[in-house]
Amino acid sequence: MKALVFAAGLGTRLKPLTDTIPKALVPVGGKPLLYHVVSKLKGSGVDDLVINVHHFADSIMGYVREQDDFGIKVSFSDERDLLRETGGGIRHARPLLEGGSFLVHNVDILSNLDIPWFIGQARPDALATILVSDRKTNRYFLFDDDMRLAGWTNVSTGEVRSPYGRIDPARYTRLAFAGIHFISGEVFKVFDEGEWPPKFPIVDFYLRECASHPVYGVAPQRLKLMDVGKLETLDEADNFLTTL
Repeated sequence: MKALVFAAGLGTRLKPLTDTIPKALVPVGGKPLLYHVVSKLKGSGVDDLVINVHHFADSIMGYVREQDDFGIKVSFSDERDLLRETGGGIRHARPLLEGGSFLVHNVDILSNLDIPWFIGQARPDALATILVSDRKTNRYFLFDDDMRLAGWTNVSTGEVRSPYGRIDPARYTRLAFAGIHFISGEVFKVFDEGEWPPKFPIVDFYLRECASHPVYGVAPQRLKLMDVGKLETLDEADNFLTTL
C-alpha cells in the first residue's frame, strides 16, 4: 500500500522549536513525530512511502536514512524550491504516487485510527475519503445525509463555501477534518481537467470538485486524535500516546 506523509510545512505554530528543527522531527514520547506516524503506517500495511520535504529537508531525509528507511520503500517529494501546500504537494508528488489509490497523512496527527478499516470504508465512486470527527473548531466540512461533502463553513466568520451555490449550513452535518484521507488514483486526471496554480490547499480542490466527483467523510466511533502541530497540544502529547 502507498502513502504520502505531509512533512514539508514550516511548523509556524510550533515556533520557536521549528526555528532549528523541522516539525516532523519534534520529539513526542522520546521519538520524532515522523517516527510515530511512519510506524503506524508501516504497521497498517504501508510498504511504499512518499514524504514531502521543504523546511529543513536535509534533516528529515537524513533522519529517515539513519532509520534505514524504516525497512520499507521511502521516496522524497522535494519541494525545496516552493512550498506547494497540500493540494499542490499531492500533485507535485504525482510521479511517486501514480498507479492506484493512496493514503495521505499529516505528520502532526496522532490517533488510534484503524487505518485498514478506514481504507475499507472508501466507496467505489469516491474521489477521496476523508477522516472527520465531531470536535470543536472554527472550520467544518458540511456533509449531506449520505456523508457526501457538500460544503465548508467557518463558524467564527460565518463564511460558507459550496460548489452548489448558497446553502444553509444548518441542513448539513458539520464535522472537522482530521488530517487523514484516502485518495483515488483518478485524482491526477481531475487535477489535469482544472486550472490549478503550483500551490493550493487540498480543501479548495475538494470544495470545487465534490459536486461532480464524490468526496465522502468517515467519522469513526471512539476515535482518539490529537493535532500536535501547536505548542499547547505538544505538552499533552506524551500522555496522549499512552492512551492509544
